[in-house]
Amino acid sequence: SVDSGVSFKLTCSGFGGTFTTLSLFCSFNLFRFSRDQEISKEDIQAFLKKNAFVLFTVGAVVVGVILGFALRPYKMSYREVKYFSFPGEVLMRMLQMLVLPLLVSSLITGMAALDSKASGKMGVRAVIYYMTTTIIAVFIGIIIVLIIHPGKGSKDEFGKQQTIEQVSPADAFLDLIRNMFPPNLVQACTQQFKTKYGKRTVRLTITVNDTLSNSTNGTQEAMEITREEVIPVPGQVNGLNALGLVVFSMCFGLIIGNMKEQGQLLREFFDSLNEAIMRLVAIIMWYAPVGILFLIAGKIVEMDDLTQMGGQLGMYTITVIIGLLIHAVLILPTLYFVITRQNPFIFIAGLLQALVTALGTSSSSATLPVTFKCLEENNRIDKRITRFVLPVGATINMDGTALYEALAAIFIAQVNNMEMNFGQIITISITATAASIGAAGIPQAGLVTMVIVLTSVGLPTDDITLIIAVDWFLDRLRTTTNVLGDSIGAGIVEFLSRHELHSRDVEMGNSVLEEKERKKPYKLISQDKLKSESL
Repeated sequence: SVDSGVSFKLTCSGFGGTFTTLSLFCSFNLFRFSRDQEISKEDIQAFLKKNAFVLFTVGAVVVGVILGFALRPYKMSYREVKYFSFPGEVLMRMLQMLVLPLLVSSLITGMAALDSKASGKMGVRAVIYYMTTTIIAVFIGIIIVLIIHPGKGSKDEFGKQQTIEQVSPADAFLDLIRNMFPPNLVQACTQQFKTKYGKRTVRLTITVNDTLSNSTNGTQEAMEITREEVIPVPGQVNGLNALGLVVFSMCFGLIIGNMKEQGQLLREFFDSLNEAIMRLVAIIMWYAPVGILFLIAGKIVEMDDLTQMGGQLGMYTITVIIGLLIHAVLILPTLYFVITRQNPFIFIAGLLQALVTALGTSSSSATLPVTFKCLEENNRIDKRITRFVLPVGATINMDGTALYEALAAIFIAQVNNMEMNFGQIITISITATAASIGAAGIPQAGLVTMVIVLTSVGLPTDDITLIIAVDWFLDRLRTTTNVLGDSIGAGIVEFLSRHELHSRDVEMGNSVLEEKERKKPYKLISQDKLKSESL
């Protein structure tokens, strides 16, 4: 209903009206409606002030695309492109600066605010959601690439290839486990473990017996053979070891939560740290549109000539976009509606700035501060949920990456005219699911884990370079899908955990009241006053 002085709110009783709701929401939610009076100037100002962040960010994307294509004819040099993109680089550095303290403080406070039983149930629900959506994404990618068959044609359409570092799948999965338990927490803030490969010279001495069949005396000759073999050696690469910090912070937060009064000081410290970081995020968000504008414009200026893109690569790009759209626009909203019985597109509307930031930065970790702010302020998600689900999701829940890796592996097989049997397709699906967990929340991390997927079915890993020309663009789309999946997961986990959260609030309220009663000072009351009060 539309009443005088009351904001218009559109609700939907069934999923069939969600697409209509999405279009109407953007228009009807703009201003306050009245039966008798027109839209006032104050209404417009209130709307602009409330939605300034989103409007500036969306506008920055549009201006960045226009500016990027307008500057392409000038053929800027690599140095000039880097200078032009510098404001965007500053935004990335700002957001990455906040990831470490936000990741640690949010997880510790989130786990400390819950008892072990409630956090265990919440963790199980989150993991089930992560695995379900990732497996669905993988199968969507496989089905779409088998139906469209974008790799049909000749491999000669592609340009020159580069060499890419070979990675053993076994070493990659062992590195994943090693990074879960960093031996040095300070080092984990700047570096993560990565197996590298070195060469070792092996000398073999071979003794040759030159004995004739009809002779009793034989001669022996020693031969020395040297050969080189590739061996794995420990190594480090620059970058935040998010997985190790997540594991440590979750365990540390659970311990603090079980310490009761003894851990109160630590809980308050990390809670204050989390609040301070979120206030910094609120300031940086005003600069975000400027940075996103130059990030997108710089990438468009830098990209290769699209007219030279072969038909196979163009069809591959379209196939990936279709797969990501199906997962992001159909699967995830449907899952949210089926579980919560709420309109998913109203929920997604509150995430618009986080999604646009993910599109501009191409990093789910860098987008994490903005995602926190959108979920907690716009969608009113409980902080205990966001502080647990979002950091873990940004680290291990990569729906878009899993879909992309499965699709790209079969595309490379099609380019090489290799038919994939059912067993190989299942192997790709399992490996892509596992490899996406190990993909860091940084730009183009999916290319690294792609090596694992290709190796598992014997495909040439050098062919990854065939898709590098368009990966910068597809990386932004799959990062946006990753952030959307994490955010919808937070909404679903909060809905399923509402009873545990409510009981926890009741327990905390009772304990606070008991503490106040215990600390209340006693007063000496005279007998006369006591009688008068009792009367």
